[in-house]
Amino acid sequence: MGKALRIIGVVAVVGILITAIATSLTHKTPNSEIVWDKDMTVGNMEAKNYFIIYSDFACPYCLAFENAIIEHESEFKDYIRDNDILVEIRLSDFMYEYGQSQSIESRYSAEAVYCAKNEGKFWDYYYAAIEKVWNDWFKDLGKAAFTEFNKLDKSYWIKIGKKVGLGETFETCVNNDEPLEDIVKTAKKMTKLVDGMPHFKFNNYSPSGFDLSWGWEYVLMFFDAGLKS
Repeated sequence: MGKALRIIGVVAVVGILITAIATSLTHKTPNSEIVWDKDMTVGNMEAKNYFIIYSDFACPYCLAFENAIIEHESEFKDYIRDNDILVEIRLSDFMYEYGQSQSIESRYSAEAVYCAKNEGKFWDYYYAAIEKVWNDWFKDLGKAAFTEFNKLDKSYWIKIGKKVGLGETFETCVNNDEPLEDIVKTAKKMTKLVDGMPHFKFNNYSPSGFDLSWGWEYVLMFFDAGLKS
């Protein structure tokens, strides 16, 4: 009887261990614990799929990708809803801090985005800025426009804010570099995760780069690859 009980006990312990291992292997950390900034997300926070876009407004290739999304906003929103995706934008002055060009527009634009975010207008500003910068500079001229683009002052970014309803508080925030500390911290965190701009983390699919001539169909290819990963 004693031997039988010991065998049952061993079997029970083994069963518990197997269950614990299986649970740990299938456990998914909640998206809410991974997201860097909830204000820069779109989609269901509890979504099965978690897509991250690492970006910088001074990166023409980033703008090509993101403008393609803006031009197909309705399809994009349908896609992330139908496929249960949470999308997070991680944006900083990465190209100023760590890029070869050290583009000052990287810093100015990031400051403007964060100042807009602090007033609850991240997505309004993000969409408006990408569309304007892409059409003003890179849509037709490509990366050749980068030198002239990098001569802009803060007023360019402030004017975009005014178009989406941001006022004096926003302008003061940009001119005084108020979010700079947070932006620099974000850029530093990104150095451990990216190997170029733009960089993506679509589930387990982590490509870098995007061609200026590519459009929505290529965005979908990237997204589909993320779902399959």
